[in-house]
Amino acid sequence: MIQNKSRDMHETEHDAIDTHRVSLKLSPTAVALHLRSKLQRRRMAKDLAETQGNDYKCARFHLTLKINYKHMKENKILVLGGTGKTGRRVAEKLTGLGKAVRVGSRSEKPPFDWENQETWNDTLEGMNAVYITFQPDLAVPGASETIEAFTSLAVKKGLQKMVLLSGRGEKEAQVCEQIVMDAGIDWTIVRASWFNQNFSESFLLDPILAGQIALPRGETLEPFVDTDDIADVVVASLLEDQHDGKIYELTGPRLLTFKQITAEISKATGRDIKFKPLSIDEYKNMLREHQIPEDFLWLIDYLFTEVLDGRNSSVTDDIEKVLGRKAKDFSEYARETVAAGIWEPAN
Repeated sequence: MIQNKSRDMHETEHDAIDTHRVSLKLSPTAVALHLRSKLQRRRMAKDLAETQGNDYKCARFHLTLKINYKHMKENKILVLGGTGKTGRRVAEKLTGLGKAVRVGSRSEKPPFDWENQETWNDTLEGMNAVYITFQPDLAVPGASETIEAFTSLAVKKGLQKMVLLSGRGEKEAQVCEQIVMDAGIDWTIVRASWFNQNFSESFLLDPILAGQIALPRGETLEPFVDTDDIADVVVASLLEDQHDGKIYELTGPRLLTFKQITAEISKATGRDIKFKPLSIDEYKNMLREHQIPEDFLWLIDYLFTEVLDGRNSSVTDDIEKVLGRKAKDFSEYARETVAAGIWEPAN
């Protein structure tokens, strides 16, 4: 008798779900994706079970019917650093998929500035998920306090998912990762190795155009990763539930030194580009001569003395696990960059 009653209740519940789903013209998957985050549903269901005496599974079902339909609205995604190397690509890919995207940047409206918390509220308004890229780096002093304040506000504003870009092998950045993981909503951590695009969209472009790359740690092996691969993993993490609660370490398919990278670029461009090894002090002095700010010099010192010490001299297959394809090799990136004319010196 109890079994029959349980079966009747189970069938009635599924009939109710089907009725609501049909009236809203949503698939079962869409219903599941829009009914808040899984973690929130579980916690609220437990509270409901305790207060109303229902078993846990039954409470979870009733909860899905009680949740206001405003949570079934279109997913709106905030991309912080949306004009940067990964953020720009993430925003473009999401827009190409027809998603509603807001770019977080000082030049956007509403503006977003990590150093001005008064800009955060308007930027978070109406958003459901966020891709977090922190400038200049999660390892810098004060970063954890800023991430703590931002995630707290994001949760209060009703965001349901956070995807954080972190640095591979950066112990200081892991403090920020833990803050995101403890926020109480769905999360994914994306730890990345050195970007290929540092050689075409950042501080290493000018040396390549000048024909000489001068850097410390010239013999340290690093699995340079492409920002297109990072962006694809981030987009998947923002849109697909199976990546919730995961930490991904993204690398390219090969270990290369800066000296070997220089040789690859030289071969791809057909130009004689040389590599000059420097000590970290020589490199910092060179940057000072070019009037590089001291806070950036601190970060350079940290990256070259702490992170580039060989701790990351290994490759992973996380990109393939997430995307179902191999990570982009540096040689392919080099060919694409040459074809775009980025490494062609001005006459």
